[in-house]
Amino acid sequence: MFVYVKLTFMGISNDQENILGQLLKARQELSTLFEISNSMHKTLEPDEILFIIMTGATSHSGLGFNRAMLVLLDPSGKLLEGKIGIGPDNGEEAKRIWGLIDESKMNLDDLVNSYAHSSNTLKNSRFFNLVRNLRVSVKENEGGILAKAFNDGMPLHIRKENFSQFPKDPILSIFSLDEFVVVPLKARDRTIGMIVADNLFTKRSITKDDIRVLMMFANQAGMAIENSQLYERTLVRAHKDALTDLWNHGYFQISFDDKLKIAKEQGFYLSIIMLDIDHFKDYNDTWGHQKGDDILSKISKVIVESSRKIDYVCRYGGEEFAIILPESSKKDVVVIAERIRSNVANHNFVNEVNEPGQPSQKITVSLGVASFPDDGRTKSELIQAADEALYEAKRSGRNKVTIALPKV
Repeated sequence: MFVYVKLTFMGISNDQENILGQLLKARQELSTLFEISNSMHKTLEPDEILFIIMTGATSHSGLGFNRAMLVLLDPSGKLLEGKIGIGPDNGEEAKRIWGLIDESKMNLDDLVNSYAHSSNTLKNSRFFNLVRNLRVSVKENEGGILAKAFNDGMPLHIRKENFSQFPKDPILSIFSLDEFVVVPLKARDRTIGMIVADNLFTKRSITKDDIRVLMMFANQAGMAIENSQLYERTLVRAHKDALTDLWNHGYFQISFDDKLKIAKEQGFYLSIIMLDIDHFKDYNDTWGHQKGDDILSKISKVIVESSRKIDYVCRYGGEEFAIILPESSKKDVVVIAERIRSNVANHNFVNEVNEPGQPSQKITVSLGVASFPDDGRTKSELIQAADEALYEAKRSGRNKVTIALPKV
């Protein structure tokens, strides 16, 4: 009787132990997802959201994958574009980074809060840059694995022995991969992108539980990305100039503050160009404000096309424009300023200002250039230096690029 009762009790204990183990595992998974979700709610800034998502997928206190990349559907709906990839470039780097994190006892919050520093470090990562250059068609016969997972809206678990099923696949040809998983990012039942994750360095197998938790995580991430995109669209509308579609004066002030802070912290160059349309009042007086507005709109396009994607082209006020050029020395900026000046001077504005049959008038701009730290250490000093250079360009004949005199 005693033996029977004991065995029964032991049987119940084993069942309870299994159930308890499952409960503890589920609790840990939910706790991890909750922590990552909280981090995603700390900001609506799109790039920071993507960083948090990838940090959540790869950190030891998150989902713990060795590497992860995120791709999003482009505005045309035809391409999946690589946005961010986080992970070591090789095994030696993996040991160094993970050892440093363990030694520093960095948790998920610490890693997420390192965004300002890490976002600059990422630019030197080969893996990150390969992801950023990734463009894959959503057509399955062209986009392969990513396109299939995107169109099916379902996860794909790919092992090395399955690679032969995907000949000339874009990601297999670009990245060093063994076993990996692709999960869709969804927002309101619509697939907006994909997360790809692997354990290339530890060689830890990807389990069904890993995929299940990653799917739950991706659902939260998809909503966070959609919210950040909505926020960005709202922010853009609030900070865009209605006539030229450039950033407005308010956004110039905000952006200049942000970029100057980064330049000081990271020891980067930062430059500014102030630009003014020559004799613009004469155009308005001669042809009227409507045609003057046309000129402002047309010149704005020429300036944007002559600038770089990383530059912030802003309408400062009236016929004056300001361009913020991050991580750019005065030597680099003079080349850009001269390109803007030349492109405006050589642009054909006939019939954009002049009445039919009237002789064309050449439209030109004058530009002043100033750089941090040579020409000032504060925003007001740099704007003043660029303004003084602009006025000197106008005083000395217009249609010129003038560099601010260095501070003595």
